[in-house]
Amino acid sequence: MSVLKAICFGEILFDNFPTYSRIGGAPLNVASRLQSFGVKVGIISAIGNDPNGRKLMGYLNNIGVDTSGIDVDDQLMTGEVNVVLNDKGIASYDIAYPVAWDKIPRSDKSLDRVGQSDIFIFGSLACRDGKSRATLMGLLEVADYKVFDVNLRVPHYNKDIIKDLLMNSNFVKFNDDELFEVAAFLDVKFNSMERTIAKLSHVTDTETICVTKGAYGAVIYHKGEFYYNSGYRVKVVDTVGSGDSFLASVLYKLLSGEGPQKAIDFGCAVGAMVARSEGANPILTRKKISGFMNS
Repeated sequence: MSVLKAICFGEILFDNFPTYSRIGGAPLNVASRLQSFGVKVGIISAIGNDPNGRKLMGYLNNIGVDTSGIDVDDQLMTGEVNVVLNDKGIASYDIAYPVAWDKIPRSDKSLDRVGQSDIFIFGSLACRDGKSRATLMGLLEVADYKVFDVNLRVPHYNKDIIKDLLMNSNFVKFNDDELFEVAAFLDVKFNSMERTIAKLSHVTDTETICVTKGAYGAVIYHKGEFYYNSGYRVKVVDTVGSGDSFLASVLYKLLSGEGPQKAIDFGCAVGAMVARSEGANPILTRKKISGFMNS
């Protein structure tokens, strides 16, 4: 089988915890994990002409992610997020605005790269500014397989934009809270998670919907069938990046032809391993993942 090619679009930044900082941003986290599985990955984003921007570029180049789609903005700084963890390691976020990734420019090169990729992965946060949103909408017109990673961060989203992105997607990932909030946008008001997912899939014509449930695992609805994993019990250090690695792992297995059940089992394992580690992008080898799943 040929090597999968993926493009991730959106925010790349530094997550500032109370006592340390880590490279992050959902598109970067997804790209980093996909690359570790041998997927050929590039990022379309923007950084500032500053030390943090240079650190981000150095990190991505070092792990083999294509950075040719990252613009350097001389006016705005590289993105930063202040992360606060509660006593269970669950994160809340204060996201600086405006920053470089709010102004991602459209280019013919980016359009060509997205058109030639197998997977185009994007989120809702990068749509908080009109310029990056317009760039994304143009890229969606040429993308083949479109993956919407829903990241509802108050106050950085609105209903109409979320609806537009849903209607433009082949695969959508929610957490359980996001699922019911977005369902209400579309007047889908079931108490049952399964009925809500199935109706959303029908209303939006989305082939695959994936919902994470924190410590309780995840569910995938794929081509009219449900697949489940009840989660892996770990001591949580922080949840930052756990859902991103979960998404990357599910996509890798699903689009490699291994089937939805293997995909969700693998994704839940990788997500749990990230949650028990510090920061969004711990190094996880295939051997470590396999050992964790079999333990």
